[in-house]
Amino acid sequence: MKVVIGISGGVDSSVAAIKLLNQGYEVIGLFMRNWDASINNDILGNPTLNDNICPQEKDYNDAVKVCKKLNIPLYRVDFVKEYWDYVFTYFLDELKKGRTPNPDIMCNKYIKFDMFYKKALEMGADYIATGHYARIDNGVFKRGVDDNKDQTYFLSQVPKDVLKKVLFPIGNLNKSEVRKIALEYDLETASKKDSTGICFIGERNITKFLENYLPNIPGDIIDIDTNKKLGTHIGLMYYTIGQRRGLNIGGFDNRMFVVGKDLDKNILYVALGDDNEYLYTDSCIVEDVNWISDNKYTECTAKFRYRQNDNDVLLEFHDDFILVKYKQKVKAVTPGQACVFYKGDECLGGGIIKEVRKDNKKLWYL
Repeated sequence: MKVVIGISGGVDSSVAAIKLLNQGYEVIGLFMRNWDASINNDILGNPTLNDNICPQEKDYNDAVKVCKKLNIPLYRVDFVKEYWDYVFTYFLDELKKGRTPNPDIMCNKYIKFDMFYKKALEMGADYIATGHYARIDNGVFKRGVDDNKDQTYFLSQVPKDVLKKVLFPIGNLNKSEVRKIALEYDLETASKKDSTGICFIGERNITKFLENYLPNIPGDIIDIDTNKKLGTHIGLMYYTIGQRRGLNIGGFDNRMFVVGKDLDKNILYVALGDDNEYLYTDSCIVEDVNWISDNKYTECTAKFRYRQNDNDVLLEFHDDFILVKYKQKVKAVTPGQACVFYKGDECLGGGIIKEVRKDNKKLWYL
């Protein structure tokens, strides 16, 4: 059976390739170029680069070394235009709306598990594989066994039919085990730092980076309880609900939290204390739902952001959205972020938070 695996130049995809080889698959590596390296420079908020090699090219060089050591072929494919059209443009459009998008989820939906998937099938693949921490167990999509690395949240928009053709070779491993295997094989990526930042764009000074695409429009920071002006924000797109750092409203010892935005008046609303009532809501509307499970549960758990414990919720299914009711109020649920549903270890699917509500009403400040 032929498997085309996405080789990123990181340790996870490297070890995933090893696992596939040990299971007897014919393995072919495919490296995706999704961002134009010619605009990766310090003007766009890039960190200083060593040896004048951009991070993307360094990743490709590492991928070449890994595949050479494992004696598997490596091909390179260019999805720069597709990434711009389907992921980066979406990211910018959501920011313009004052929402907090998750480009990594859209990258998985449109690039890794659509464009890459189709390319792999053209190459004769029976399956595709990635280095994600997730599992498919007897056709059921499940969390990775490493709770700290589980990536089903970011995979929640992958279509059910595509998942039938996907292998996640390291989903049953902890990160420490992955590192150990890479060291045993003396791979170039064994001790390589995990990538962070925006998917395929990497770590950047986000303020400088976004200035190249969206104009900064400063405005007032208002205490929502007292209606007093506390300072000036640098642009609503740079703030997310629940944020408390980087507000530059001295004298409050990081005790003020972002609770809302008014796009028409260009106001950023803040409130004092992490237990402030304005931070908490009891329901939300989730649209663009991708339901993966064979079962439709009305009672399950949900994550409203990646680094968050599961929340007990009740679901009301409608034609084009799900009304999600929380059993206990939840802090900092944010329009534009993903809401992902779980039943135990099974990832049921997910959607995008359209509207946040309290007492059956849309909140005026969100």
